[in-house]
Amino acid sequence: MSVASPALPVRAERLWAALLAATLMNLPLGSVYSFSVLLRPIEQELGIPRSALSLVFGLATAGFTVGSVGAAFLYRVAPAPILVLASALVAAAGIALAATASGLPQLLLGYGVVFGTGGGVAFILLQQGVNMLVRRRQGLVNGYMVSLYPMGAMIATPLFHASNEAFGWRTTLGGLATVLVAGGIAATLLARYSGTRLVAPVSSSASTTGPSLLGPTFLKLSATFFLAASAGLMVLSQAREIVAAYGGAATLAVAATTGITAAIALARISGGWLVDRFAVPYVMCTAHAVALCGGVLLTLLPSPVTAVVGLGMIGLGYGFVSGSTAGGIGIYWRAADYGRVAGRTYIAWCLAAVSLPVLAGYLFDLTRAYGTAVMIAAGANVAGMAMALTMPRHGWREKG
Repeated sequence: MSVASPALPVRAERLWAALLAATLMNLPLGSVYSFSVLLRPIEQELGIPRSALSLVFGLATAGFTVGSVGAAFLYRVAPAPILVLASALVAAAGIALAATASGLPQLLLGYGVVFGTGGGVAFILLQQGVNMLVRRRQGLVNGYMVSLYPMGAMIATPLFHASNEAFGWRTTLGGLATVLVAGGIAATLLARYSGTRLVAPVSSSASTTGPSLLGPTFLKLSATFFLAASAGLMVLSQAREIVAAYGGAATLAVAATTGITAAIALARISGGWLVDRFAVPYVMCTAHAVALCGGVLLTLLPSPVTAVVGLGMIGLGYGFVSGSTAGGIGIYWRAADYGRVAGRTYIAWCLAAVSLPVLAGYLFDLTRAYGTAVMIAAGANVAGMAMALTMPRHGWREKG
């Protein structure tokens, strides 16, 4: 006891540094959710159709997934700070490549593959480091972690819009690359100071056997997350254009995009907080119901105002599910397994990004409307409600 007890306060005191490192790195990475602001200027300059640009966003999420799954294999390659810096530089290089794009292939490679993969690795490294330090309120902490992406988009959306108008989209991406480098350096220094580690000591209690990483609970959690993310990513990636398609002015569309991402960020924190207090399946089912109401509202009463409200509700539902998924992983699995499970869960996020968001872009190219895509999203929320209720109500620790 006399040897072990002093170690815990030291690590707890440095949790703030690990959280700050994650914040500074993930906020600019979250600008991926502001991609809808880049659609029109890129479309106009390069003549790329909306469906193809939706594929760029989809490939970025695929790259993120590859990076998040692969991050677990890097834990022992180098110390956490070195890995964080390397992944940040890769992400910045991808954005710099996209800023010089002359066509779709370079956008797909730079923004989709390189930026997405580097961002995925950085995200999981920092999230794993935080979970190795946190001792309680795992739901709230992990809800905050996943809220950083929409928080970043909330900041980036008005800045991107203003930069596009004043300097053009290439300068916007160049500025983002610079911020990623600066954020990566700061996160590296903070990760070093925090004492972040990615693997548990052999003698740690965290080495006790936990639940299966790919068992029924994982599959149900991933399916519920996929159904919410399909609708939510459609909103995040194309919110500006969806509001405009329902008759909203450009100012309203940009304001709505910013407001929706802010709501999603708050919902992610709240979703994590809620699973610390209520059973994960109940939180997720209720979240899907909120999103469903938004889809029904927009379908029955289409207008600029209901577009903003309806999309906001769909986004809120997705945010609650995302936060409760992140928190649920901390409840269902050991801290040492968090990064591995979270990375694999993002496969569902990737599949969601290349399904309904891409389909919505394709349907818009055909019909110049988003009505059908909104109805499909509502159907996904109904299925999500049913799937959520099949999940276990208690974590492995509570089961003993």
